[in-house]
Amino acid sequence: MNDALRTKLSGSLDGSVLLPGDPAYDQARTIWNAIVDRRPQVIFRCASVSDVVTAVRTAREQGLEIGIRCGGHSAAGHAVPDGGLMIDLTPLRAVRVDPGQQRAVVQGGALLGALDRATQQYGLAVTAGNVSHTGVGGLTLGGGMGWLARQAGLACDNVASFEVVTADGEVLRASENEHPDLYWALRGGGGNFGVVTEFEFRLHNTGTESLSVEVEFPVDQAVTALRGWRDLNASAPREATFTAGIGGGVVTLGYVWVGNPQRGEELVPAVRALGRPSAERVVPSTYVELQSRDDVADGHARRRYAKGHYFRELTDEIIDTMVAVTDVGPFAPGVGLQAYGGAIADVPEADTAFSHRDTAFELGASTGWTDPGEDGVRIETARAYAARLEPYASGVYVNVLGDEGAAGVRRAYTADKLARLTAVKDTYDPQNVFHLNQNIQPSVSASG
Repeated sequence: MNDALRTKLSGSLDGSVLLPGDPAYDQARTIWNAIVDRRPQVIFRCASVSDVVTAVRTAREQGLEIGIRCGGHSAAGHAVPDGGLMIDLTPLRAVRVDPGQQRAVVQGGALLGALDRATQQYGLAVTAGNVSHTGVGGLTLGGGMGWLARQAGLACDNVASFEVVTADGEVLRASENEHPDLYWALRGGGGNFGVVTEFEFRLHNTGTESLSVEVEFPVDQAVTALRGWRDLNASAPREATFTAGIGGGVVTLGYVWVGNPQRGEELVPAVRALGRPSAERVVPSTYVELQSRDDVADGHARRRYAKGHYFRELTDEIIDTMVAVTDVGPFAPGVGLQAYGGAIADVPEADTAFSHRDTAFELGASTGWTDPGEDGVRIETARAYAARLEPYASGVYVNVLGDEGAAGVRRAYTADKLARLTAVKDTYDPQNVFHLNQNIQPSVSASG
């Protein structure tokens, strides 16, 4: 890509084209995981659907790999193609809410914070992740776990329709009645099938209040306390999403409640009774405040690595192993559990590409740092911790996969769903134009 081609393209774009050396280029290629430092040959900052069409067609004409950026939260940095063409959707960030119909139409570059702020004006919401600068697109296409999922289902369960630019530069609408095979695949199959430029979400009457409960216990009480916490979760109301963390010499147990905080506080005594607490935090807040509480910790200046597992049940053996391998030195990952169930499990397994709806708990082992010299030990320590627990795992959430490649994809989807996803890939992207993702490879063509 050169200046002459940029000049030719710019006259037909609503957005703009960035090349290396342009003032905004470095900012546009910087994403959430600071370990990713790649240089696209060109960045299309798309301000319209027609810009996305032009970007896809240009990439194919020029033989360039395509990366798609929204929030830039892919840990593997798939948004940034080294020497390729980045489709930057961030100018496409509008959110329109119809409170009467309880619908939100969200452009492909919008962030979760914008969606939450727009819907909460009416006491409405849809499941979104836990960090407000995450992109709606990447989160939803992989499934979309969040504090509302046990009440309202995953983000992908609440999409009524998608607007998609395909590998051929065609603009399609996918819904139950239009391209239903594509609609099925986009609900959990990731960015394999095109560039989603618009989502239509069904909204829920959630109110605007929430409660966060965290009770700390010394690590020598961790096994007993975790077992009791697990048992409490079995009968927890759907407004509660149980959470646990191990690190820093303590185990932190509690839940996030979306709804009336006074009702949420009724569970606090039972959590306290799990052991001899050393500290506690019971924090009522608005839902919007809850959704942005982790923003500083998850800013864009840290290097990151994470591993994850799904568990169908949290057995005593898993708890014993989690606690036993937690103390792995100064580079130990932060370890957390989050409960599934509720409305997630209500959706029949075959209805969406998202897999493993029988998951009871998701485990994450994540680490963040700033010194590049620590890259090797940080990554290896997180891998080693996760490897000790993998024998108990039933799968993994596709949105937490990093560098696992095809093996990770096989863990994220059941075999029958992977076959069905491959068939959809064959239909809409047989040449694997969209392969910078947790890739569903077509059955016949090599990537490129």
